[in-house]
Amino acid sequence: MIVGAPLLSSLTAIGDVMVDALDPWWIIASAAVALHGVDPGHVADVDVLLSAADAHRILPMTGIQLQPGSPHAAFRSSILGIWIGRTPLPVEFMADFHRWSGECWLPVQPATRQCINVGGVAVFVPERAELQEILSTFGRPKDLARARSLAALA
Repeated sequence: MIVGAPLLSSLTAIGDVMVDALDPWWIIASAAVALHGVDPGHVADVDVLLSAADAHRILPMTGIQLQPGSPHAAFRSSILGIWIGRTPLPVEFMADFHRWSGECWLPVQPATRQCINVGGVAVFVPERAELQEILSTFGRPKDLARARSLAALA
């Protein structure tokens, strides 16, 4: 696990909030790469995938306002909640997350779930091979670099 103090503190806060989740949830992207023990490069925020039901139930209790997913050419979610100021890194909670394939919107719904203990709390990530595949499908240079770094572990 390659986790600096700001990321560690943010992950611990996420684990504390998500302990009440009823449905599976995952940390993806750069923070998940770090949790797999690979240097992800710059970690600007933490991306959390969760169910819409958990988003509606958990996030308002923490003061996170729910909003429709932001318009982005490559990604969208039906619910977006951004946690700023209570964690060192911004945290983006996304429900019903999709990526643009070039032809249509495809759901990003991990099938695997690996538990990692961080600061005494459980956080979840897709298993390494699945995370590598997810990052590859995102297609952005930073995600492709992270996918290659994960592949080098094999």
